[in-house]
Amino acid sequence: MGNKRRWKDLTRGQKIAVGAVGAAQVTLTAAAYRDLLRRPAERVNGTKLAWGLALLVNWVGPIAYFLDGRKD
Repeated sequence: MGNKRRWKDLTRGQKIAVGAVGAAQVTLTAAAYRDLLRRPAERVNGTKLAWGLALLVNWVGPIAYFLDGRKD
């Protein structure tokens, strides 16, 4: 079965790190969705629907959107 760690087994520092990484992920995704929803379709590379679905892919989707999904 392996060495499965539970939340209660983590140190305080590890719990803080997990929380910080989770908060960063949620913030990045929320910022990307906010931008996508406010940006006119003609200023998005590809369709807004495709980018909306891509944003569901943790880290990769939002970063890809900010790097390649928006037209300046």
